[in-house]
Amino acid sequence: MEPTQYPQGPETQETSDELYERFTFKTDKGQEPLRIDKFLMNRIEGATRNKLQKGINNGMVLVNGKPVRPNYKVKALEEIVVYSDMSPEETDVVPEKMDLNILYEDDHLMIINKPAGMVVHPGSGNYTGTLLNGVSYYLQQINPNVTEDTLPRFGLVHRIDKNTSGLLVLAKTDTAMRHLAKQFFDHTVKRQYIALIWGDPENDEGTIIAHVGRHQRFRKLFEAYPEGDHGKEAITHYKVLERFGYVTTVQCVLETGRTHQIRVHMKYLGHPLFNDDFYGGDRIVKGTVYARYKQFVDNCFALCPRQALHARTLGFVHPATGEEMFFEAPIPEDITSVIDKWRKYVSTRGVENQTT
Repeated sequence: MEPTQYPQGPETQETSDELYERFTFKTDKGQEPLRIDKFLMNRIEGATRNKLQKGINNGMVLVNGKPVRPNYKVKALEEIVVYSDMSPEETDVVPEKMDLNILYEDDHLMIINKPAGMVVHPGSGNYTGTLLNGVSYYLQQINPNVTEDTLPRFGLVHRIDKNTSGLLVLAKTDTAMRHLAKQFFDHTVKRQYIALIWGDPENDEGTIIAHVGRHQRFRKLFEAYPEGDHGKEAITHYKVLERFGYVTTVQCVLETGRTHQIRVHMKYLGHPLFNDDFYGGDRIVKGTVYARYKQFVDNCFALCPRQALHARTLGFVHPATGEEMFFEAPIPEDITSVIDKWRKYVSTRGVENQTT
Protein backbone atom coordinates (compact mmCIF):
# COMPACT_ATOMS: atom_id res chain seq x y z
CA MET A 1 0.00 0.00 0.00
CA GLU A 2 1.34 3.42 -0.86
CA PRO A 3 2.22 5.86 1.92
CA THR A 4 -0.84 7.61 3.31
CA GLN A 5 -1.20 10.43 5.82
CA TYR A 6 -2.92 9.06 8.91
CA PRO A 7 -4.38 11.07 11.78
CA GLN A 8 -1.79 9.67 14.22
CA GLY A 9 0.44 12.67 13.49
CA PRO A 10 3.36 13.80 11.33
CA GLU A 11 5.95 11.61 13.07
CA THR A 12 4.27 8.42 11.82
CA GLN A 13 6.21 8.22 8.58
CA GLU A 14 9.51 9.57 9.88
CA THR A 15 10.73 7.51 12.80
CA SER A 16 10.59 3.81 12.09
CA ASP A 17 12.97 1.24 10.65
CA GLU A 18 9.94 -1.04 10.48
CA LEU A 19 8.39 -0.18 7.14
CA TYR A 20 4.86 -1.29 7.95
CA GLU A 21 2.70 0.17 10.68
CA ARG A 22 -0.67 -1.18 11.71
CA PHE A 23 -3.87 0.80 12.16
CA THR A 24 -7.03 -0.75 13.61
CA PHE A 25 -10.68 0.24 13.17
CA LYS A 26 -13.73 -1.28 14.85
CA THR A 27 -17.16 -0.98 13.25
CA ASP A 28 -20.01 -0.13 15.59
CA LYS A 29 -23.12 -2.22 16.15
CA GLY A 30 -25.18 -0.01 13.86
CA GLN A 31 -22.84 -0.26 10.87
CA GLU A 32 -24.73 -0.69 7.59
CA PRO A 33 -23.08 -2.92 4.91
CA LEU A 34 -20.51 -0.76 3.05
CA ARG A 35 -17.67 -1.58 0.67
CA ILE A 36 -14.38 -1.82 2.52
CA ASP A 37 -12.66 0.78 0.34
CA LYS A 38 -15.46 3.31 0.89
CA PHE A 39 -15.44 2.63 4.63
CA LEU A 40 -11.69 3.27 4.87
CA MET A 41 -11.81 6.35 2.63
CA ASN A 42 -14.09 7.94 5.21
CA ARG A 43 -11.64 7.20 8.03
CA ILE A 44 -8.17 7.65 6.56
CA GLU A 45 -7.11 11.17 5.72
CA GLY A 46 -5.80 11.54 2.17
CA ALA A 47 -6.67 7.99 1.15
CA THR A 48 -7.85 7.33 -2.42
CA ARG A 49 -9.80 4.37 -3.70
CA ASN A 50 -6.88 3.40 -5.95
CA LYS A 51 -4.43 3.32 -3.03
CA LEU A 52 -6.82 1.38 -0.85
CA GLN A 53 -7.68 -1.14 -3.55
CA LYS A 54 -3.98 -1.74 -4.18
CA GLY A 55 -3.44 -2.37 -0.47
CA ILE A 56 -6.50 -4.65 -0.28
CA ASN A 57 -5.37 -6.64 -3.34
CA ASN A 58 -1.93 -7.06 -1.76
CA GLY A 59 -3.45 -8.50 1.39
CA MET A 60 -2.52 -5.49 3.54
CA VAL A 61 -6.11 -4.99 4.78
CA LEU A 62 -7.60 -7.63 7.06
CA VAL A 63 -11.13 -8.02 8.36
CA ASN A 64 -11.39 -10.17 11.47
CA GLY A 65 -7.87 -11.40 10.79
CA LYS A 66 -8.42 -12.43 7.16
CA PRO A 67 -7.66 -10.70 3.84
CA VAL A 68 -10.67 -9.61 1.78
CA ARG A 69 -11.50 -8.51 -1.74
CA PRO A 70 -12.05 -4.82 -2.64
CA ASN A 71 -15.81 -5.43 -3.01
CA TYR A 72 -16.13 -6.86 0.50
CA LYS A 73 -18.81 -5.10 2.55
CA VAL A 74 -18.05 -4.38 6.17
CA LYS A 75 -20.71 -5.23 8.74
CA ALA A 76 -21.38 -4.46 12.38
CA LEU A 77 -18.78 -5.22 15.07
CA GLU A 78 -15.92 -6.15 12.74
CA GLU A 79 -12.24 -5.42 13.33
CA ILE A 80 -10.37 -3.96 10.37
CA VAL A 81 -6.59 -3.85 10.31
CA VAL A 82 -4.64 -1.81 7.74
CA TYR A 83 -0.91 -2.35 7.26
CA SER A 84 0.57 0.78 5.69
CA ASP A 85 3.86 0.94 3.80
CA MET A 86 5.87 3.61 5.63
CA SER A 87 8.60 4.03 3.00
CA PRO A 88 9.60 7.70 2.94
CA GLU A 89 8.80 8.06 -0.73
CA GLU A 90 7.63 6.00 -3.67
CA THR A 91 10.56 5.46 -6.03
CA ASP A 92 10.47 2.87 -8.79
CA VAL A 93 12.85 0.00 -8.10
CA VAL A 94 14.90 -0.76 -11.22
CA PRO A 95 16.20 -4.36 -11.22
CA GLU A 96 20.00 -4.42 -11.09
CA LYS A 97 22.29 -7.43 -11.08
CA MET A 98 24.59 -7.51 -8.06
CA ASP A 99 26.13 -9.87 -5.55
CA LEU A 100 23.89 -10.44 -2.52
CA ASN A 101 25.13 -12.14 0.62
CA ILE A 102 22.12 -14.44 1.13
CA LEU A 103 22.54 -16.43 4.34
CA TYR A 104 19.25 -18.32 4.07
CA GLU A 105 16.43 -18.70 1.58
CA ASP A 106 13.28 -20.75 1.12
CA ASP A 107 10.01 -20.28 -0.78
CA HIS A 108 8.75 -17.72 1.71
CA LEU A 109 11.64 -15.48 2.75
CA MET A 110 15.34 -14.72 2.52
CA ILE A 111 17.94 -13.50 5.01
CA ILE A 112 20.56 -11.10 3.67
CA ASN A 113 23.73 -9.87 5.37
CA LYS A 114 23.98 -6.26 4.18
CA PRO A 115 27.44 -4.70 3.94
CA ALA A 116 28.16 -1.24 5.32
CA GLY A 117 27.85 1.47 2.69
CA MET A 118 24.81 -0.01 0.92
CA VAL A 119 21.50 1.87 1.01
CA VAL A 120 18.53 -0.44 1.60
CA HIS A 121 15.97 1.05 -0.81
CA PRO A 122 15.93 3.73 -3.54
CA GLY A 123 15.22 7.29 -2.52
CA SER A 124 16.38 10.83 -3.11
CA GLY A 125 19.96 10.71 -4.34
CA ASN A 126 20.10 6.90 -4.28
CA TYR A 127 18.24 5.48 -7.25
CA THR A 128 20.61 2.63 -8.10
CA GLY A 129 22.96 0.33 -6.26
CA THR A 130 20.58 -0.21 -3.35
CA LEU A 131 19.77 -3.55 -1.79
CA LEU A 132 16.27 -3.52 -3.31
CA ASN A 133 17.70 -2.97 -6.80
CA GLY A 134 19.60 -6.22 -6.35
CA VAL A 135 16.74 -8.07 -4.65
CA SER A 136 14.28 -7.16 -7.42
CA TYR A 137 16.65 -8.49 -10.08
CA TYR A 138 17.27 -11.67 -8.09
CA LEU A 139 13.57 -12.40 -7.51
CA GLN A 140 12.64 -11.72 -11.12
CA GLN A 141 15.20 -14.28 -12.27
CA ILE A 142 13.29 -16.83 -10.20
CA ASN A 143 9.84 -15.57 -11.18
CA PRO A 144 9.51 -12.92 -13.94
CA ASN A 145 5.99 -12.12 -12.72
CA VAL A 146 7.21 -10.66 -9.42
CA THR A 147 6.65 -6.89 -9.43
CA GLU A 148 6.00 -4.15 -6.88
CA ASP A 149 2.30 -4.69 -7.54
CA THR A 150 2.42 -8.39 -6.66
CA LEU A 151 4.99 -7.96 -3.85
CA PRO A 152 5.20 -4.35 -2.56
CA ARG A 153 8.78 -3.09 -2.07
CA PHE A 154 9.86 -6.60 -3.05
CA GLY A 155 9.14 -7.95 0.41
CA LEU A 156 11.03 -5.36 2.47
CA VAL A 157 9.52 -5.03 5.97
CA HIS A 158 12.37 -3.32 7.85
CA ARG A 159 15.64 -1.56 7.15
CA ILE A 160 18.99 -0.62 8.65
CA ASP A 161 21.10 2.46 8.02
CA LYS A 162 23.39 2.75 5.01
CA ASN A 163 26.54 2.55 7.14
CA THR A 164 25.24 -0.13 9.49
CA SER A 165 26.04 -3.70 8.48
CA GLY A 166 24.08 -6.83 9.27
CA LEU A 167 20.94 -8.88 8.93
CA LEU A 168 17.71 -8.13 7.08
CA VAL A 169 14.75 -10.43 6.42
CA LEU A 170 12.75 -10.01 3.20
CA ALA A 171 9.49 -11.74 2.35
CA LYS A 172 9.04 -13.55 -0.97
CA THR A 173 5.23 -13.70 -0.83
CA ASP A 174 2.54 -11.27 0.23
CA THR A 175 1.39 -13.71 2.93
CA ALA A 176 4.89 -13.92 4.41
CA MET A 177 5.20 -10.14 4.21
CA ARG A 178 1.98 -9.66 6.19
CA HIS A 179 3.07 -12.18 8.81
CA LEU A 180 6.52 -10.63 9.24
CA ALA A 181 5.14 -7.09 9.30
CA LYS A 182 2.84 -8.09 12.15
CA GLN A 183 5.78 -9.54 14.11
CA PHE A 184 7.75 -6.32 13.72
CA PHE A 185 4.73 -4.26 14.73
CA ASP A 186 4.13 -6.45 17.80
CA HIS A 187 7.84 -6.15 18.76
CA THR A 188 8.26 -9.93 18.87
CA VAL A 189 11.21 -9.97 16.44
CA LYS A 190 14.47 -10.48 18.33
CA ARG A 191 17.29 -8.18 17.20
CA GLN A 192 20.73 -7.85 18.74
CA TYR A 193 23.36 -5.34 17.64
CA ILE A 194 27.05 -5.01 18.47
CA ALA A 195 28.44 -1.49 18.81
CA LEU A 196 31.68 0.21 19.78
CA ILE A 197 30.88 3.35 21.76
CA TRP A 198 32.95 6.18 23.17
CA GLY A 199 33.65 6.32 26.89
CA ASP A 200 33.21 3.97 29.84
CA PRO A 201 29.54 3.51 30.85
CA GLU A 202 28.86 3.65 34.55
CA ASN A 203 26.70 0.50 34.58
CA ASP A 204 27.41 -2.92 33.10
CA GLU A 205 23.90 -3.02 31.66
CA GLY A 206 20.80 -0.92 31.48
CA THR A 207 17.72 0.17 29.55
CA ILE A 208 17.35 3.46 27.71
CA ILE A 209 13.76 4.73 27.45
CA ALA A 210 13.41 7.94 25.46
CA HIS A 211 11.21 8.83 22.51
CA VAL A 212 13.05 9.21 19.20
CA GLY A 213 11.92 11.74 16.62
CA ARG A 214 13.15 14.27 14.10
CA HIS A 215 15.45 16.99 15.38
CA GLN A 216 13.44 20.19 15.63
CA ARG A 217 15.94 22.20 13.52
CA PHE A 218 18.06 19.72 11.56
CA ARG A 219 15.59 17.41 9.85
CA LYS A 220 18.17 14.86 8.73
CA LEU A 221 19.03 14.16 12.35
CA PHE A 222 17.02 12.44 15.05
CA GLU A 223 16.88 13.34 18.71
CA ALA A 224 16.04 11.67 22.02
CA TYR A 225 13.02 13.11 23.82
CA PRO A 226 13.00 11.57 27.33
CA GLU A 227 9.86 13.48 28.31
CA GLY A 228 7.97 11.96 25.39
CA ASP A 229 6.95 15.35 24.03
CA HIS A 230 8.05 14.50 20.48
CA GLY A 231 8.76 11.41 18.40
CA LYS A 232 7.68 7.87 19.19
CA GLU A 233 8.40 5.49 22.02
CA ALA A 234 11.86 3.88 21.81
CA ILE A 235 13.43 1.32 24.15
CA THR A 236 16.99 -0.03 23.92
CA HIS A 237 18.53 -2.58 26.29
CA TYR A 238 22.34 -2.56 26.45
CA LYS A 239 25.03 -4.70 28.06
CA VAL A 240 28.77 -4.02 28.32
CA LEU A 241 30.88 -6.72 26.66
CA GLU A 242 34.40 -5.29 26.94
CA ARG A 243 35.83 -2.09 28.39
CA PHE A 244 38.90 -0.30 27.06
CA GLY A 245 38.70 2.83 29.20
CA TYR A 246 38.40 5.18 26.24
CA VAL A 247 35.86 3.09 24.30
CA THR A 248 33.56 0.17 25.14
CA THR A 249 32.05 -2.70 23.21
CA VAL A 250 28.35 -3.14 23.96
CA GLN A 251 25.50 -5.39 22.96
CA CYS A 252 22.19 -3.65 22.20
CA VAL A 253 18.80 -5.33 22.02
CA LEU A 254 15.97 -3.39 20.42
CA GLU A 255 12.51 -3.49 21.91
CA THR A 256 11.32 -0.93 19.34
CA GLY A 257 12.69 -0.08 15.91
CA ARG A 258 13.03 3.66 15.36
CA THR A 259 15.29 5.24 12.77
CA HIS A 260 18.80 5.76 14.20
CA GLN A 261 17.53 4.43 17.55
CA ILE A 262 20.77 2.96 18.90
CA ARG A 263 22.83 5.87 17.59
CA VAL A 264 20.49 8.44 19.16
CA HIS A 265 20.10 6.57 22.44
CA MET A 266 23.84 6.13 22.90
CA LYS A 267 24.43 9.82 22.22
CA TYR A 268 21.72 10.62 24.78
CA LEU A 269 23.54 8.37 27.28
CA GLY A 270 26.73 10.36 26.63
CA HIS A 271 28.44 7.59 24.68
CA PRO A 272 28.08 8.18 20.91
CA LEU A 273 28.99 5.38 18.54
CA PHE A 274 32.61 5.31 17.47
CA ASN A 275 33.06 7.25 14.20
CA ASP A 276 29.37 8.20 13.94
CA ASP A 277 29.61 11.41 11.94
CA PHE A 278 25.94 12.27 12.52
CA TYR A 279 25.99 12.16 16.30
CA GLY A 280 29.43 13.34 17.36
CA GLY A 281 31.35 10.07 17.35
CA ASP A 282 33.79 11.09 14.60
CA ARG A 283 36.00 13.05 17.01
CA ILE A 284 37.82 12.31 20.24
CA VAL A 285 35.18 12.08 22.96
CA LYS A 286 37.33 10.60 25.73
CA GLY A 287 41.07 10.87 26.28
CA THR A 288 43.58 13.70 26.33
CA VAL A 289 44.02 15.15 22.85
CA TYR A 290 47.75 14.97 22.25
CA ALA A 291 49.46 14.26 18.94
CA ARG A 292 50.25 10.57 19.46
CA TYR A 293 46.77 9.71 20.77
CA LYS A 294 45.08 11.72 18.03
CA GLN A 295 47.10 9.85 15.41
CA PHE A 296 46.03 6.53 16.96
CA VAL A 297 42.35 7.53 16.89
CA ASP A 298 42.64 8.79 13.31
CA ASN A 299 44.14 5.43 12.35
CA CYS A 300 41.16 3.71 13.98
CA PHE A 301 38.76 5.95 12.06
CA ALA A 302 40.55 4.97 8.84
CA LEU A 303 40.17 1.27 9.70
CA CYS A 304 36.43 1.66 10.31
CA PRO A 305 35.25 4.61 8.20
CA ARG A 306 31.63 4.42 9.41
CA GLN A 307 29.69 4.13 12.67
CA ALA A 308 30.79 0.92 14.42
CA LEU A 309 27.38 -0.76 14.47
CA HIS A 310 26.44 -4.24 13.28
CA ALA A 311 23.05 -6.01 13.28
CA ARG A 312 24.40 -9.36 14.47
CA THR A 313 21.33 -11.50 15.21
CA LEU A 314 17.75 -11.77 13.99
CA GLY A 315 15.05 -14.06 15.36
CA PHE A 316 11.40 -14.48 14.36
CA VAL A 317 8.67 -17.04 13.75
CA HIS A 318 8.63 -18.50 10.24
CA PRO A 319 5.47 -17.20 8.51
CA ALA A 320 4.58 -20.57 6.97
CA THR A 321 5.90 -23.26 9.33
CA GLY A 322 5.55 -21.50 12.68
CA GLU A 323 9.12 -22.53 13.50
CA GLU A 324 11.36 -20.26 15.60
CA MET A 325 14.11 -19.02 13.29
CA PHE A 326 17.41 -17.52 14.46
CA PHE A 327 20.29 -16.14 12.39
CA GLU A 328 23.67 -14.64 13.22
CA ALA A 329 26.09 -12.66 11.05
CA PRO A 330 29.77 -12.42 12.08
CA ILE A 331 31.04 -9.00 13.11
CA PRO A 332 32.72 -7.45 10.02
CA GLU A 333 36.48 -7.08 9.83
CA ASP A 334 36.46 -3.27 9.98
CA ILE A 335 34.85 -3.36 13.44
CA THR A 336 36.85 -6.33 14.77
CA SER A 337 40.09 -4.69 13.55
CA VAL A 338 39.33 -1.51 15.48
CA ILE A 339 38.38 -3.45 18.62
CA ASP A 340 41.66 -5.39 18.40
CA LYS A 341 43.57 -2.14 17.95
CA TRP A 342 42.02 -0.62 21.07
CA ARG A 343 42.64 -3.84 23.01
CA LYS A 344 46.34 -3.71 22.17
CA TYR A 345 46.52 0.04 22.84
CA VAL A 346 45.19 -0.17 26.39
CA SER A 347 47.12 -3.36 27.23
CA THR A 348 50.45 -1.71 26.38
CA ARG A 349 49.60 1.48 28.30
CA GLY A 350 48.28 0.00 31.51
CA VAL A 351 44.73 1.25 31.05
CA GLU A 352 42.12 -0.94 32.73
CA ASN A 353 40.79 -3.57 30.36
CA GLN A 354 37.83 -5.26 32.01
CA THR A 355 35.94 -8.02 30.24
CA THR A 356 32.37 -8.67 31.36
